[in-house]
Amino acid sequence: MLFCYVVYLIGCVLTLAAGVVEQRRHYANLHDIPVRILVNGTRGKSTITRLCAGALRGGGVVTVAKTTGTAARFIHPDGSEEPVYRKFDIANVVEQVGIVRRAAAYHPGALVVECMAVMPDLQEISQTKLIQSNIGVISNVRMDHITEMGPTAEDIARSLSRSMPVGGVCVTAERERLAVLAKEAERRNCELIVVDPTSVTDEEMRGFRCITFRENVAIALAVAEQLGVDRRSALAGMWSAAPDPGALRVEEYRVAGKHLWFANLFAANDPESTLMNIEELLAGGLISRPLHMVIGCRPDRIERNGQIGSLVGEVDPERVVLIGEPTRSARVAIPAGWQDRTVDLGGDRHPTELFDGILAGIDHYGSVVAVGSIHGQGERLLEQLETVQRVGSSQ
Repeated sequence: MLFCYVVYLIGCVLTLAAGVVEQRRHYANLHDIPVRILVNGTRGKSTITRLCAGALRGGGVVTVAKTTGTAARFIHPDGSEEPVYRKFDIANVVEQVGIVRRAAAYHPGALVVECMAVMPDLQEISQTKLIQSNIGVISNVRMDHITEMGPTAEDIARSLSRSMPVGGVCVTAERERLAVLAKEAERRNCELIVVDPTSVTDEEMRGFRCITFRENVAIALAVAEQLGVDRRSALAGMWSAAPDPGALRVEEYRVAGKHLWFANLFAANDPESTLMNIEELLAGGLISRPLHMVIGCRPDRIERNGQIGSLVGEVDPERVVLIGEPTRSARVAIPAGWQDRTVDLGGDRHPTELFDGILAGIDHYGSVVAVGSIHGQGERLLEQLETVQRVGSSQ
């Protein structure tokens, strides 16, 4: 018995010693990188990470970046990138230790990392232990992940604020919950910089190859300014940066004698961002009416399914198509005026059958916005679209 106890004790001591060595090595790697930028917020994190890295590269700053969103990527100083390997495809915030180690090998001037934590405690650990950023970003505050960070938008704002650097700088485009962010920044002696999206001109926006929001560009410009990169160089770097795999696009198709514009908005799966994106696309003429709305449902997002369904009245589509499970969770939230224009395709359709069901309600031409969850049927729909002849793209 004593022998087992001694072995256990020795094992604990060795594990503790290895942990201390690993921590010191990690902190040494962090301190070899002068500027560390942690990008947090509800929407746009991956895009902002890429824009910040591009802006800094445009200014001649050796920059390494890492995104986490639709497809996690390690972005090298020359802008080339590779997927982030994950054992068993499971994401864990500890992977940031390896990212910092790889980044430090380049001796970069800056590291831009997307925050991958959702739980409030892990968001704070991401800042205080894993990245120790001196420049933080909170893109926006939306009603998402309310189970972990909610239940109110103010609670979510406070949770996201836990990634603010103490004694550093934080850049945000958030307006509605700005008072909460300002109070949290003051508590941390953190300078809060609020960007003005209208400062980004139409001419500057025309340089992007895919649909990009002014808020994200304004944030990246503010970050670049903090490092002394002039606006012209920063924009040139952003224009040349590769878009995120999940970046918003509008694809144009001709199929079965019909002309179709398809917008994949599955990534913007909170109601506020979804509505904002649809309005932006309509205002920019990238989609038009008649508008058809596809809502993807998933069983572990019952509340969100209903939130997306309740948007139908504000979007005012010609027709609503429900896919996934359980579709009833979205249908009960759809206003009465659209119930007779709602088609329920359910959660077990072959990709071809799924696409045909959506196409059947379109006369000669129309726009389709796919919103809600991509899980399951949404993925099948996008797979089927890959087999359809594409006329053009917003890129």
